[in-house]
Amino acid sequence: MKRILFCLLLAALPSIGGSREAIVASVAPIAPVVIYSQFEAAPSAEIQDALQDEIETIMSPAGLHFEWRDLAGSRSSTAVELVVVTFKGQCDLRSLQPVGVLPGALGWTHVSNGVVLPFSDVDCTAVRDFLQKDLLSRPAPIRQEIYGRALGRVLAHELYHVLAATSNHSGCGVAKAGYTVDDLVSPVFVFESAALRTLLQSKSHQILERAAASLP
Repeated sequence: MKRILFCLLLAALPSIGGSREAIVASVAPIAPVVIYSQFEAAPSAEIQDALQDEIETIMSPAGLHFEWRDLAGSRSSTAVELVVVTFKGQCDLRSLQPVGVLPGALGWTHVSNGVVLPFSDVDCTAVRDFLQKDLLSRPAPIRQEIYGRALGRVLAHELYHVLAATSNHSGCGVAKAGYTVDDLVSPVFVFESAALRTLLQSKSHQILERAAASLP
């Protein structure tokens, strides 16, 4: 088994172009994707809420929405499409240092024999080390929200790999190969048009559409 490494790029990449509204205007309702999550170190409720809200914000233009379940506490149940996500390391903001760190991979999705598997990891420690200098420059009351949002953006990147069943990246936006600090802390960060089309045309999206259509 190998991993799709989500590595950092230091240079800023081009801005997003094209009409997102035109792409998503006719998106039909679809069934939710179930995310089974586990944390090595539990985050605060504020961080977790910001993370989940950011996933919904980024993925909603593709018509995707999510149901979150705790992996440890989940009993056997059905799901049309599911992803298992492990949040590794320190997922809080204790003991931040006023230095920037280039940690390498922020997240990764597992691949076996060329097939993208529904198992993703997010390195909470790597994300906080990368952002800590910037976070300390911001008012304390909003740091947890910004950090949670950043974790959501890293996870959205990995969900793109899983749901689109691809190890490819786009030139800009959420599906690009690496992020800057500004990408993770900016007020808005979205998929470019081509990546949205990839999600809309994916097998996972078609399965979720059929599942929704079959409901009474």
